[in-house]
Amino acid sequence: MFIDEFKKFIMRGNVLDMAIGIIIGAAFNKIVSSFVSNILMPPLGLLVGKVDFSNLFINLSGEKVQTIAEAQAANVPVIAYGLFLNTIIDFLIVSFAIFIMIKQINRFATKQEEPLPNTRKCPYCFSEIHDLATRCPHCTSSLNMQESKSL
Repeated sequence: MFIDEFKKFIMRGNVLDMAIGIIIGAAFNKIVSSFVSNILMPPLGLLVGKVDFSNLFINLSGEKVQTIAEAQAANVPVIAYGLFLNTIIDFLIVSFAIFIMIKQINRFATKQEEPLPNTRKCPYCFSEIHDLATRCPHCTSSLNMQESKSL
């Protein structure tokens, strides 16, 4: 019984769509991280004075280490603010890409239909109805012809 309910839950369309979205998002995140680490940050570091951002850190112990890799191998506590900067840039790029994607989706979304020029508002429920209607399809109020022509 529990297994059957779990199978029904997993096989729902929205759960599968969400899982696919997470997998694609993880792959996209790897691409963006690689772009930031391998393409964007080296020229930026060169412009700033030949600095490797991924190797910027604050040593919290008295031991001498030159790189984060050395610090990790020696279990030296460090504040790796260079890696944090890379992560912030990753986040900004992913956020910008999502913003552009949502903006394009909204651009192609169906626009709200304009009311037809041969419509008017029902005097009882104020819904849009056809000019020649004698009964409102929304509130079912009966409209006589004088109300139809005068409104």
